[in-house]
Amino acid sequence: MSSPPAGSRTATAPANPRHRVIMASLVGTTIEFYDFYVYATAAVLVFPHLFFPAGNDTVALLSSFAVFGAAMVARPAGAIFFGHLGDKKGRKTTLVAALMTMGIATFLIGVLPTYAMVGWFAPLLLVLMRLAQGFALGGEWSGAALVATENAPAGKRAWYGTFPQLGAPLGFIVANGLFLLIAVAMPSDDPSMPSETFLSWGWRIPFLFSAVMVAVGLWVRLRLVESPAFARTVEKGAVQRLPLASVARSHWRELVLGTFFMLATYVLFYLMTTFSLSYGRAPEDAELSGLGYSYNTFVLMMIGGVVFFGIFTMISGPLADRYGRRRTLLIVTAAIMVFGLVWVPMLENGLVMLWLIVGFTLMGLTFGPMGALLPELFPTNVRYTGSGISYNVSSILGAAVAPFIAVWLWTVGDGSPFLVGVYLTVMAALTFVALLVGKETREVDIER
Repeated sequence: MSSPPAGSRTATAPANPRHRVIMASLVGTTIEFYDFYVYATAAVLVFPHLFFPAGNDTVALLSSFAVFGAAMVARPAGAIFFGHLGDKKGRKTTLVAALMTMGIATFLIGVLPTYAMVGWFAPLLLVLMRLAQGFALGGEWSGAALVATENAPAGKRAWYGTFPQLGAPLGFIVANGLFLLIAVAMPSDDPSMPSETFLSWGWRIPFLFSAVMVAVGLWVRLRLVESPAFARTVEKGAVQRLPLASVARSHWRELVLGTFFMLATYVLFYLMTTFSLSYGRAPEDAELSGLGYSYNTFVLMMIGGVVFFGIFTMISGPLADRYGRRRTLLIVTAAIMVFGLVWVPMLENGLVMLWLIVGFTLMGLTFGPMGALLPELFPTNVRYTGSGISYNVSSILGAAVAPFIAVWLWTVGDGSPFLVGVYLTVMAALTFVALLVGKETREVDIER
């Protein structure tokens, strides 16, 4: 039986209005990254004091970062689970489920008992909630990226793909801005430590506030309809029974390349947002010497840097649409390699704000094009699974271990971040090689 004309298919797959596509991909990832960042901030500021036994401060910080990294281990499992649902049942239902999972886990962190209350049961519960966060984020990003790219006008996929990416800087600003407001309202006499009031109950507010944000995100996402690309895949009977098996069998090369495409992005991302907060706040005469800034001052400086993250995320989309994803990322990745080698000269000369601005600018330029590049590697019937696995396996190789390795290298360097910068350069070199091996995806058919 012959297929119906292409024009008749569009009637069965109504396109989402552009404003709805932008809002659904942007609002959802902003909420998901907000939830993720409130944990990242608390991992530095609160959890070493409340969820781990008193003793060596460095051990407590490393333990907190280890729990932070546990979420990255759960992300590939989330990518497989939600990818299976997204490639079989559709993008909309899957995105709603991922957002609900993240929101519930984050809210529950806000009501957890501390170590002083229930002993080791407290960090165990924290790990479980952190695993749930990672599981949810494993299904969030790829779905949001697919909503953006599968509904994008011709020639603007990379630009549309930057909207889910923009959720990262916006989520950071909202999460850290809220923590900062609470810290100002509950001031501490010791700039290296939160106040007793903050540690008692103030830290819980950002976690509980996530419930409000999730309600907004659900309202936006429930109004979506499926993308034409997925609807036509269903219409043609091309939905895979086991998307994971199909992508592993027929698209393993793209899985490997996509994982390494993201590596430099992830390492830079978590060094600039998590390690830098520890390094910036550490006293200059401490066991692990740092920059000695107060929490309030350094978070304000980070938020200033993240503004550049957001701006250059948006700029990267038109650049990748005009010059191609591969060429744009090769140039940016080379710049990241250089950036890793100039950390110490910049910091020793007091260029801390410039260091933050350059790092976050490069973060925006490397993160933005990934919203289009990774989905373009895979056909529609395995795109949710393939792009999600690549993105989230890279989170283990990059983000899960980056804060932990950074603290260890910081220790080996006797308080100098030089080796941390070298680590970034080496990871960026691996991404550079992967980009050289890979192919340009700008002209691929998103409905294939």
